[in-house]
Amino acid sequence: MSATQFTVEPVPRSEVAAFIEQWHYSGSINGCIADYCFGLYDGMQMVGAMFYGRMAMANQWRRFADKPEEVIELRRLCCIDDTPKNTESYFIGWTLRWLKKHTQIKVVVSYADAEYGHSGTIYKASNFQLEGKRAGAKVILYQGKRYHDKAVRTMYKGELKPFAKRLVEALESKQAVYAETAGKYCYTYRLRK
Repeated sequence: MSATQFTVEPVPRSEVAAFIEQWHYSGSINGCIADYCFGLYDGMQMVGAMFYGRMAMANQWRRFADKPEEVIELRRLCCIDDTPKNTESYFIGWTLRWLKKHTQIKVVVSYADAEYGHSGTIYKASNFQLEGKRAGAKVILYQGKRYHDKAVRTMYKGELKPFAKRLVEALESKQAVYAETAGKYCYTYRLRK
């Protein structure tokens, strides 16, 4: 079978959420804005999913364009394990053409997470340009989970939220520790000038 035999459809977030949580290495879409979602299908069966959304970090778009609406980030991409060779690049290519035809977005940004052994091979195969590698971020490791270091400052009505208090206490008692991640490779794809 060839990857080109699959069909791609724009779909609502609800249609890709469970699939991404099962097949993406992060296991989560929490906190992700999903402006454009796509499903990859073998007949009626979903075999891949992805979504694009506004950039995760405030004002990060300034590195890539003049206005925030000109930049979008490929936030999640995953396929089942036994898809044919080139499936992900076919899927990405289809969605890039769709975005160019149906939006005014100029730049697509994506990150390959070195923490999970990713270097961006699929982005290179899809003609993205490597912009460089971002330094690792500080995370908190606690009870088998990773938390962004901002989690200890999460407030509600002027007080730390209960989970933030627990994290602070766990750090003080050495049950939780800070760690540095390996960083991420940044890639861009220009849809238009």
